Amino acid sequence: MTDEAEPDLRLVHQLRALTIELNLLGGEFAQRNGLHPTDLRALVCLLDAARAGSPATPGLVGAQLGLNSAGTTALLDRLERLGHVRRVRDTRDRRRVLLEVEDRAVALGQAFFGPLISGIVAAGQDCSEPELAAIRRFLGAVQGIVAEQRAGTPAQPPGTPSPADPTAARPGPAPAARPVRRRP
Repeated sequence: MTDEAEPDLRLVHQLRALTIELNLLGGEFAQRNGLHPTDLRALVCLLDAARAGSPATPGLVGAQLGLNSAGTTALLDRLERLGHVRRVRDTRDRRRVLLEVEDRAVALGQAFFGPLISGIVAAGQDCSEPELAAIRRFLGAVQGIVAEQRAGTPAQPPGTPSPADPTAARPGPAPAARPVRRRP
Protein backbone atom coordinates (compact mmCIF):
# COMPACT_ATOMS: atom_id res chain seq x y z
CA MET A 1 0.00 0.00 0.00
CA THR A 2 1.42 3.38 -0.96
CA ASP A 3 0.66 6.81 0.43
CA GLU A 4 -0.84 7.70 -2.94
CA ALA A 5 -3.38 4.88 -2.53
CA GLU A 6 -4.27 6.07 0.98
CA PRO A 7 -3.72 9.86 1.10
CA ASP A 8 -5.38 10.16 4.52
CA LEU A 9 -2.63 7.99 5.98
CA ARG A 10 0.25 10.19 4.83
CA LEU A 11 0.29 12.13 8.10
CA VAL A 12 0.15 8.89 10.09
CA HIS A 13 3.10 7.53 8.15
CA GLN A 14 5.06 10.78 8.61
CA LEU A 15 4.37 10.77 12.34
CA ARG A 16 5.43 7.13 12.58
CA ALA A 17 8.67 7.87 10.71
CA LEU A 18 9.34 10.89 12.95
CA THR A 19 8.66 8.82 16.06
CA ILE A 20 11.13 6.17 14.92
CA GLU A 21 13.82 8.79 14.18
CA LEU A 22 13.31 10.49 17.56
CA ASN A 23 13.39 7.13 19.38
CA LEU A 24 16.60 6.15 17.58
CA LEU A 25 18.18 9.52 18.41
CA GLY A 26 17.12 9.24 22.05
CA GLY A 27 18.49 5.71 22.19
CA GLU A 28 21.81 6.91 20.76
CA PHE A 29 22.00 9.66 23.41
CA ALA A 30 21.14 7.19 26.16
CA GLN A 31 23.72 4.65 25.00
CA ARG A 32 26.49 7.27 24.67
CA ASN A 33 25.84 8.44 28.21
CA GLY A 34 25.35 5.09 29.97
CA LEU A 35 21.59 5.57 30.31
CA HIS A 36 18.59 3.39 29.65
CA PRO A 37 15.94 4.92 27.34
CA THR A 38 13.63 5.09 30.38
CA ASP A 39 16.27 7.21 32.14
CA LEU A 40 16.09 9.69 29.27
CA ARG A 41 12.28 9.77 29.43
CA ALA A 42 12.50 10.44 33.17
CA LEU A 43 14.90 13.34 32.62
CA VAL A 44 12.58 14.80 29.97
CA CYS A 45 9.66 14.45 32.39
CA LEU A 46 11.60 16.29 35.10
CA LEU A 47 12.73 19.05 32.73
CA ASP A 48 9.15 19.50 31.47
CA ALA A 49 7.92 19.82 35.06
CA ALA A 50 10.61 22.42 35.83
CA ARG A 51 9.73 24.39 32.69
CA ALA A 52 6.04 24.33 33.70
CA GLY A 53 6.92 25.42 37.26
CA SER A 54 5.43 22.22 38.68
CA PRO A 55 7.01 20.32 41.55
CA ALA A 56 8.67 17.14 40.32
CA THR A 57 8.15 14.19 42.63
CA PRO A 58 8.87 10.48 42.37
CA GLY A 59 5.11 9.95 42.07
CA LEU A 60 4.96 12.24 39.03
CA VAL A 61 7.80 10.37 37.33
CA GLY A 62 6.24 6.99 38.07
CA ALA A 63 2.84 8.09 36.78
CA GLN A 64 4.27 9.71 33.64
CA LEU A 65 6.36 6.66 32.78
CA GLY A 66 3.91 3.98 33.93
CA LEU A 67 6.26 2.62 36.58
CA ASN A 68 5.40 1.09 39.93
CA SER A 69 6.97 2.40 43.14
CA ALA A 70 9.88 -0.07 43.11
CA GLY A 71 10.67 0.66 39.46
CA THR A 72 10.54 4.39 40.08
CA THR A 73 12.88 4.09 43.06
CA ALA A 74 15.37 2.00 41.06
CA LEU A 75 15.24 4.51 38.19
CA LEU A 76 15.81 7.50 40.49
CA ASP A 77 18.59 5.69 42.37
CA ARG A 78 20.33 5.06 39.05
CA LEU A 79 19.94 8.68 37.89
CA GLU A 80 21.16 9.96 41.26
CA ARG A 81 24.16 7.60 41.21
CA LEU A 82 25.06 8.87 37.71
CA GLY A 83 24.89 12.47 38.96
CA HIS A 84 21.91 13.49 36.81
CA VAL A 85 19.26 13.98 39.51
CA ARG A 86 19.19 14.94 43.17
CA ARG A 87 16.48 14.38 45.74
CA VAL A 88 15.68 17.32 48.00
CA ARG A 89 13.17 17.74 50.81
CA ASP A 90 10.24 20.01 50.06
CA THR A 91 10.67 23.07 52.27
CA ARG A 92 6.88 23.33 52.74
CA ASP A 93 6.31 19.65 53.51
CA ARG A 94 9.39 17.86 54.83
CA ARG A 95 7.72 14.48 54.23
CA ARG A 96 7.73 15.09 50.48
CA VAL A 97 10.75 14.54 48.24
CA LEU A 98 11.28 16.75 45.22
CA LEU A 99 13.51 15.92 42.28
CA GLU A 100 15.88 18.30 40.57
CA VAL A 101 17.89 17.73 37.42
CA GLU A 102 21.58 18.46 37.92
CA ASP A 103 23.23 21.12 35.73
CA ARG A 104 25.54 18.42 34.35
CA ALA A 105 22.57 16.50 32.93
CA VAL A 106 21.12 19.67 31.41
CA ALA A 107 24.46 20.47 29.76
CA LEU A 108 24.73 16.92 28.36
CA GLY A 109 21.25 17.17 26.89
CA GLN A 110 21.86 20.61 25.41
CA ALA A 111 25.11 19.51 23.80
CA PHE A 112 23.43 16.55 22.13
CA PHE A 113 19.90 17.80 21.43
CA GLY A 114 20.67 21.51 20.99
CA PRO A 115 21.24 21.29 17.24
CA LEU A 116 18.01 19.30 16.83
CA ILE A 117 16.05 21.87 18.80
CA SER A 118 17.61 24.74 16.84
CA GLY A 119 16.71 23.03 13.56
CA ILE A 120 13.11 22.49 14.63
CA VAL A 121 12.81 26.12 15.76
CA ALA A 122 14.25 27.27 12.42
CA ALA A 123 11.78 25.09 10.52
CA GLY A 124 8.95 26.68 12.49
CA GLN A 125 10.14 30.14 11.51
CA ASP A 126 9.29 29.27 7.90
CA CYS A 127 5.62 28.98 8.90
CA SER A 128 3.10 31.74 9.43
CA GLU A 129 1.45 32.13 12.85
CA PRO A 130 -1.85 30.62 11.58
CA GLU A 131 0.09 27.66 10.19
CA LEU A 132 1.91 27.19 13.51
CA ALA A 133 -1.42 27.38 15.35
CA ALA A 134 -2.81 24.65 13.09
CA ILE A 135 0.28 22.50 13.66
CA ARG A 136 0.00 22.98 17.44
CA ARG A 137 -3.69 22.02 17.36
CA PHE A 138 -2.99 18.94 15.27
CA LEU A 139 -0.05 17.79 17.40
CA GLY A 140 -2.05 18.42 20.58
CA ALA A 141 -4.92 16.33 19.22
CA VAL A 142 -2.55 13.52 18.23
CA GLN A 143 -0.89 13.63 21.64
CA GLY A 144 -4.32 13.37 23.28
CA ILE A 145 -5.28 10.40 21.10
CA VAL A 146 -2.04 8.61 21.95
CA ALA A 147 -2.47 9.34 25.68
CA GLU A 148 -6.03 7.98 25.57
CA GLN A 149 -4.81 4.86 23.80
CA ARG A 150 -2.09 4.37 26.42
CA ALA A 151 -4.64 4.81 29.20
CA GLY A 152 -6.85 2.16 27.63
CA THR A 153 -9.64 4.56 26.71
CA PRO A 154 -9.78 4.59 22.94
CA ALA A 155 -10.60 7.93 21.40
CA GLN A 156 -14.17 8.26 20.17
CA PRO A 157 -14.79 9.37 16.60
CA PRO A 158 -16.22 12.90 16.45
CA GLY A 159 -19.94 12.91 17.26
CA THR A 160 -19.82 9.54 19.04
CA PRO A 161 -21.21 9.66 22.59
CA SER A 162 -18.69 8.89 25.29
CA PRO A 163 -19.30 5.59 27.13
CA ALA A 164 -18.94 7.57 30.36
CA ASP A 165 -21.87 9.86 29.43
CA PRO A 166 -24.99 8.43 31.15
CA THR A 167 -27.27 10.74 29.13
CA ALA A 168 -26.04 9.55 25.75
CA ALA A 169 -28.38 7.42 23.68
CA ARG A 170 -27.17 3.86 23.44
CA PRO A 171 -27.59 1.72 20.38
CA GLY A 172 -29.61 -1.45 20.71
CA PRO A 173 -28.05 -4.88 21.01
CA ALA A 174 -25.50 -5.81 18.43
CA PRO A 175 -26.81 -7.95 15.59
CA ALA A 176 -26.00 -11.63 15.75
CA ALA A 177 -22.79 -12.56 14.01
CA ARG A 178 -23.16 -14.35 10.72
CA PRO A 179 -21.31 -17.61 10.25
CA VAL A 180 -18.14 -17.26 8.22
CA ARG A 181 -18.10 -19.34 5.06
CA ARG A 182 -14.83 -20.98 4.40
CA ARG A 183 -13.70 -21.78 0.90
CA PRO A 184 -12.68 -25.35 0.36
